[in-house]
Amino acid sequence: MNSPNKCQWCIGDPLYEAYHDQEWGVPLSEEQRLFEFLTLETFQAGLSWITILRKREHFRAAFDQFDYTKIASYGPEKVAALLQDKGIVRNRLKIAAAITNAQAFMKVQEAEGSFAAYIWQFTQNRPVQNAFASQEEIPATTPLAITISKDLKQRGFRFVGPTVVYAHLQATGVVNDHETSCFRYAEIRALGDQKYP
Repeated sequence: MNSPNKCQWCIGDPLYEAYHDQEWGVPLSEEQRLFEFLTLETFQAGLSWITILRKREHFRAAFDQFDYTKIASYGPEKVAALLQDKGIVRNRLKIAAAITNAQAFMKVQEAEGSFAAYIWQFTQNRPVQNAFASQEEIPATTPLAITISKDLKQRGFRFVGPTVVYAHLQATGVVNDHETSCFRYAEIRALGDQKYP
């Protein structure tokens, strides 16, 4: 039996393919999952996504399953413990950013009702449906990502440059960037018929 066509970037690694097949591009509105992706993407800056995926379970354990209410109150002792944790990316600036971003995330919730409501408003609450035929056509960032990046920075978020933000939008389904020949393209596109969050 032939395997279905998939986006080029995931082919060859079972973990990557499972992530692509089950998670990438699915529209998200659950707060803790949105924060998890945002945090993992900030840690990815300068690294490959597969590196982060392989450490994902360690990250979940180290960061209280990405409970942003707990992360927002991390103090020096917790930071010191994270810097000793070989299961995650031990970068002092990124760890500090995770704490700052948890605090900023909660401020967005207070101001906008939820982070999902905030992020989805930028696309009028519907996924952007792109139609790229190959990986080479997919941009590293877009005007939408630049706009959101600037707004997040104004709200106190760190490590949220346009490339990180665009990766977040792709992962959480705000943008459908599956290649048009990928079996997930039509499936994800069908999820765009409803409004989010």
